[in-house]
Amino acid sequence: MAKLVWFQKFPWNTIQKISLSKTIHRQLGLLSPSKLQEIHSNKHKKPRRHSIDSGKIQRFFSSATNDMLENDNTLKQLFDGIINCERGSLARGITLIESSHPKKKQQAKILLNSILQYSTEKQRSGQPKKLSFRIGLSGPPGAGKSTFIETFGKFLTARNNKVAVLAVDPSSATTGGSLLGDKTRMFELSRDWNAFIRPSPSRGTLGGVTRTTNEAILLCEAAGYNIILIETIGVGQSEYAVADMVDLFCLLMPPAGGDELQGIKKGIVEVADLVIINKSDGELVPAARRIQAEYISALKYSRRRSKFWKPEVTRISSVNKEGIPELWDLMENFQTVMMESNELQRKRQLQKKIWMWSFIQNNIMDMFKTHPAVQNLIKNVEEEVMKGEITPGTGADLLLTKFIKES
Repeated sequence: MAKLVWFQKFPWNTIQKISLSKTIHRQLGLLSPSKLQEIHSNKHKKPRRHSIDSGKIQRFFSSATNDMLENDNTLKQLFDGIINCERGSLARGITLIESSHPKKKQQAKILLNSILQYSTEKQRSGQPKKLSFRIGLSGPPGAGKSTFIETFGKFLTARNNKVAVLAVDPSSATTGGSLLGDKTRMFELSRDWNAFIRPSPSRGTLGGVTRTTNEAILLCEAAGYNIILIETIGVGQSEYAVADMVDLFCLLMPPAGGDELQGIKKGIVEVADLVIINKSDGELVPAARRIQAEYISALKYSRRRSKFWKPEVTRISSVNKEGIPELWDLMENFQTVMMESNELQRKRQLQKKIWMWSFIQNNIMDMFKTHPAVQNLIKNVEEEVMKGEITPGTGADLLLTKFIKES
């Protein structure tokens, strides 16, 4: 009874503001007035923000990754082969990260974490390591991308560079298969021991790159390749994705002009750091000069992506090997300018964040498509959409609502 009398005498306006959780409510009669006042005072304080010890998290994941790597002999051999610059191990590593099998996807995560940990420890140990150069290359069909890459790649390997080429081939929308013919068009470069060519199917991914291109770049760099060339599908204005994973984005164009190139000019030129006019030889030289002048004019009205670099337009001939040394000088100048301004480092940091969000998007989509509730409903919804009984937006809402409720 004494507790009840005390409770009634306590100021009601204070009690009303106290969060009466079940635990507090049961123990309310056992709390002193000073304790209640303390609770009331704490209600108006900002919640304490707990800092995350990134060092502890990193040590935890490093230890866990090492344990998992040591327990898998096949994965350990693959890791050792990659860091020892074995091309066969690199090829198998990229095959592993491209796999959609659940077990292999887990192995790929362990491998990537191990590679990242190895690279980080190598940098911290003070071992001199020049930053790799990631170059993206895009252009319409017929621009001569494969011929250019072979000529340019041989030029680079002759200068004691190790070149990795990640070529993306368009996949069939029906079967998901791909011809993977890029490697056959780079016969000389594919025989060069300082070069590595890896064609990969796009599997319906937009933006001219695969879902695992970033991971493949990481493995190639761990294997000692200091120049990474990413050849993308020429899909018009959807090439923004590759610009988010390379240092330098190049647009390769044939010596043509007119209405058929207007969309490409307006789209990709805005993200291009270099515009390369290929096939500038023989009777096509006047046309190549004309299109060069057109692109120089177009770039004047485009917003510059960097305040430290003005996009350049140059002419080359991949067949006659003309203009290749001058092109490489431009590329090296770009890398020097961007590194000295610290913009290249900031760009790579931003690319890691974009990479993380692409993982989230891909994983959410995989979870959505494989969810049992969605799979049970999806055929009926698709049929209703195709028959015109419901709109595509309504169909999407039905599936998303089912996914959220059943998750």
